[in-house]
Amino acid sequence: MYTGPGGCAASNCHGSVQPKNVTRIPQNEYSIWAAQDKHSRATSVLSNAVSLRMAKILKINQPNTEHKCLACHAADVSPELRAETFHLEDGVSCESCHGPAVGWLGPHTTRNWTHEQSIKAGMYDLRDNIHRSERCVGCHVGTPEKQVDHEMIAAGHPDLTFELDTYSSAMPRHWRPTRETEAWSDVREWAVGQAVQLREALNRLDRRVSGPNWPEFAEMDCFACHHSLTRPEDSWRQARGYPDRRPGSTEWNAARYIVFRHIVSQGNPDLAAKLDAELATLTDLVGKWSSHDKVEASAKQAAQLADQAAQQLNSQKYDQQLTQRVMQAIAGDGTNIANTGERSAEQAAMALDSLAVAFGKNSSTKNLTELRSSINELFKQLNNPSAYNAPQFASQLQKVRAQLPQGGSAVAGNR
Repeated sequence: MYTGPGGCAASNCHGSVQPKNVTRIPQNEYSIWAAQDKHSRATSVLSNAVSLRMAKILKINQPNTEHKCLACHAADVSPELRAETFHLEDGVSCESCHGPAVGWLGPHTTRNWTHEQSIKAGMYDLRDNIHRSERCVGCHVGTPEKQVDHEMIAAGHPDLTFELDTYSSAMPRHWRPTRETEAWSDVREWAVGQAVQLREALNRLDRRVSGPNWPEFAEMDCFACHHSLTRPEDSWRQARGYPDRRPGSTEWNAARYIVFRHIVSQGNPDLAAKLDAELATLTDLVGKWSSHDKVEASAKQAAQLADQAAQQLNSQKYDQQLTQRVMQAIAGDGTNIANTGERSAEQAAMALDSLAVAFGKNSSTKNLTELRSSINELFKQLNNPSAYNAPQFASQLQKVRAQLPQGGSAVAGNR
């Protein structure tokens, strides 16, 4: 059963205002979540003006009582699983991520109780990056029970984008890294999060293409259609042309792969080549509105390859040299990434920012401030997505590349 976050809120549990140093756990986790984390307000936003307008468009009476909304905006579990202390309005609370607490809430505070015992008692294993990513993308990509479709986006719901390391930092984190001795664990978190995001996006495509509402335009590149119109001579899209697809045809949103592929290729070029080939096939099939069976088979195969990538990335070692190579590869692929669209550009900006932060934590380099400033300029170009300009973004990526650490220009630091 789910008890609600109140069971975690005592100051001698997880509700301390200030972090404590007497145990491995700082004990201020609840306080961070309640005061700073948007998840704590996920249910209350369903009553704001934008949500009410969306509800009116979608013919929903009250979004804060509608399972379609509460599935992601709360821990909307079955009534028989709710203890008397559980309150739906607590939002995306502790048990949304950590699992139903009745089995481990009391025992996990006792001396010599282990994390493994908590897992056996029903706690989700969030120390593992794959498992943690799966909890996040359940809402931030979707499941059979949780989804944001084109109808909801048209009514005003934001499109679903995600990057584990960036989003974890923005929450902000209310936990300490478990791998204290692994200096580059943030790079692992970024890489594994991208792999799981891609896998679940492909599983979602598989479900939708075999469902009753295909084509589902939420699977396509939004800004291939939704962008500011210009004179033909001023259009970078028409200057670029439409390689490998018919002009005006819809295009599968490849943003979850176009940047991620560079970390895969560093560790397993053969797997990267297989993913490249399968996703090229998938993109072609979707663009031609091929038969459901063909698209479904391709999506399944690509999802299996993405899962292989997730497993490998979760187990491999990360260091300064690998991080430098990935940053160089992303920035060096500027034209391709920029031309793929605004969502791909967004993923590139988030990835470079995450990797630069990791670099700053674990090494010393003279121009880190200049590098972060160049990356911030990338984000500025995404402020108005419909006016996104690929050549300008590619040009700024070149400036970022010029600021990136080379070969032996940085010295590994201690952590």
